[in-house]
Amino acid sequence: MKLLDSVRVLDLTNVLAGPFCCYQLAQLGADVIKVEVPRSGDLARQLGADPELNKRLMGASFLAQNAGKRSVTINLKNPSGKEIFRRLVATVDVIVENFRPGVMERLGLGYQTLREVKADLIYCAISGFGKDGPLKDNPAYDQIVQGISGVMSVTGDKQSAPLRVGFPLADTIGGITAAFAIAATLFRRSRSGQGEFIDVSMLEATLVAMGWAVSNWLIAGVMPEPMGNENVTASPSGTFQTAVGHLNIAANKQEQFEKLCALIGRRELATDPRYVNREDRKKRRYELKADLESALKGKSAEEWSNLFNKHGVPAGEVLSIPEILEHPQITERRVIKHFQTTPEIDREIAVVRAGFRLASGDPEPVSPPPSLGADTQQILEELGYDPDSIAKLRVEGAV
Repeated sequence: MKLLDSVRVLDLTNVLAGPFCCYQLAQLGADVIKVEVPRSGDLARQLGADPELNKRLMGASFLAQNAGKRSVTINLKNPSGKEIFRRLVATVDVIVENFRPGVMERLGLGYQTLREVKADLIYCAISGFGKDGPLKDNPAYDQIVQGISGVMSVTGDKQSAPLRVGFPLADTIGGITAAFAIAATLFRRSRSGQGEFIDVSMLEATLVAMGWAVSNWLIAGVMPEPMGNENVTASPSGTFQTAVGHLNIAANKQEQFEKLCALIGRRELATDPRYVNREDRKKRRYELKADLESALKGKSAEEWSNLFNKHGVPAGEVLSIPEILEHPQITERRVIKHFQTTPEIDREIAVVRAGFRLASGDPEPVSPPPSLGADTQQILEELGYDPDSIAKLRVEGAV
């Protein structure tokens, strides 16, 4: 039995935060039904690095986070479409949407209306800034949230900041936060029968994830600053140039620093008055970095990483995406799920699985990402519509 066996989720979301949330739920065994706009569907179907896949409405951005779901097309502006949706709501446990606040209410399908259909409904609304506050109606894209949240102010160095994190950080954190909230409310509902309205703000989720940077200001009164690849809490702790490639070293403890100096053949650095104390090393981090890099040029990042970790000094190579995907650590733990060629896709589809493992069976999507409306007929039949009624709904443009 999977963790979310028998849980049914309606995924009304687009692009990233919402679909990523629902992808996590699908991997845990939930029956996730993706409700999409007829003919166009999720905008992510047209996004990704392969233009041909985008034309087929199976863009790489869509494929990344929609495996294991079913797709139904419903026109929520059509009266018959609204009726289909209400019938569907009566069969589900969770609704997830990421429209701007107020959109579902204007459609006559807001939480207060839908809980009359399903009293114990869990309704999760993901938006950039939450359902209230002065920014609630602003459009929210990941980079907008990264900028407002303070993330960009502490990313990069003094020359390059403010700098965007190189992947959609705010969207992803928003999605994970929503999945966590949904799982928690499902647990409570199993004991109390109580539904819930969940209001997820990408801005707040991102700000919460910046805990140390935020607390340094709130508690210590120290303004967080961009430090590039240096770790504000310790030195030597950051990225170093080697003979071949870059290496991250985190010799945060005194004994780790001393061992590092011995391993690179520079024992005298451990007793150098400039570097003896932790706080002194932080003040002179760039002097220390130069001294260390002069010795690190003797071997490659891979060689140093193997040596340091063998002796208890935390270190790791700086890898590209292709390099880490081919790394034995990833391949042996089967982080990537592979699907065979489908009629819509002329190649194998590979997607990342969940970020954790279970002794009872690892989470994973059970089916490839669906083509637009692939399950409309089946889902309508499940709701009790006969073939003639379904044909009529198609003519009306309801599905």
